[in-house]
Amino acid sequence: MAWSFSLGRVLGSELRVHVTFFLLLGWVAFAAYSKGGMPAAIDNLIFVLALFACVVAHEFGHALMARRYGIKTPDITLLPIGGLARLERMPEKPMEEVWVALAGPAVNIVIWIVLMAMGAGMTLDSLARIDSTSAGLLNRLAYVNLLLAVFNMIPAFPMDGGRVFRALLCLKMDRVKATRIAALAGQVVAVAFGFLGLSTGNPLLVLIAVFVFVAANAESHDVAMRSVARRVLARDAMITEFHALSPNDTLATAAQAVIHTTQHEFPVLGPNGELLGFIARGTLFTAMAQEAPRSDLATSIMETEIPRVELTTGLETVLEKLHKGAPAVAVCTQAGTMVGYITRENIGELMVIRGR
Repeated sequence: MAWSFSLGRVLGSELRVHVTFFLLLGWVAFAAYSKGGMPAAIDNLIFVLALFACVVAHEFGHALMARRYGIKTPDITLLPIGGLARLERMPEKPMEEVWVALAGPAVNIVIWIVLMAMGAGMTLDSLARIDSTSAGLLNRLAYVNLLLAVFNMIPAFPMDGGRVFRALLCLKMDRVKATRIAALAGQVVAVAFGFLGLSTGNPLLVLIAVFVFVAANAESHDVAMRSVARRVLARDAMITEFHALSPNDTLATAAQAVIHTTQHEFPVLGPNGELLGFIARGTLFTAMAQEAPRSDLATSIMETEIPRVELTTGLETVLEKLHKGAPAVAVCTQAGTMVGYITRENIGELMVIRGR
């Protein structure tokens, strides 16, 4: 999602577009132009933009329903394969998740009904011409919205149907097991999509298959991690043996610390052990690649917005802070002295040790 830019805020969520979305527009325009010239290219671009407006409406359906349960949606991103609403957290009550998942396809059904009321409609023998401008913009949009609603309800996690499937499973079993079953079902469907896409030469279907397969595994891992986190405090997961830098250390000193340790991030501590910030190894490498003077202070590349928690803070709270992009979460005493820090990597190690 780093390769995306903002179009502004809509209904409380930031609307973003991934740069690869423009590759889709270029491909559509080129394919249409090669067959029907400039008029066909323009018509197909209008259709794709109208289609993605419907996709945005679909994602806002999820966002607005989630808001009813006190869940914010920081941003919605347009991708070549559709939209992605990033919820602040997933609803954990099964029926809440069902309603949030169903809200998106419901929007597409409403759009389909409105378009049909406006005179849209396609006979079965004309569906083969869905990619042709001769089918008419409203007709094509009506058909595709109905297709989107049906397609999203396939029980392939993390698609909407897969989330409904997981929520219903949660009524009979714990969330971790339900997610594993739903994720496995999603990966089976993803493999089928991949074979179908390869056999028909449809690259978009292959891309969707890869996304569903990877996202299903990531969601299963995340839910398992949160399950472990509910039972653990920050003091049980923090790294306590680490190499710290001082405010007077240079980039050359930080580089030597990278060589002589296995750390990926280095806390910068003041004279009384108070945390000033963190220097990430990747940030240091970038500075070196840009030929920054080795004599510069390491604090010049230090990240200062580091979340802080106490020893008795629940690990689930730590996870929430890590999800916001921080390289680490510092564990401090009430006096402000840093006694350790936590990263996603060592939470993963904790999961392996304690069992998922």
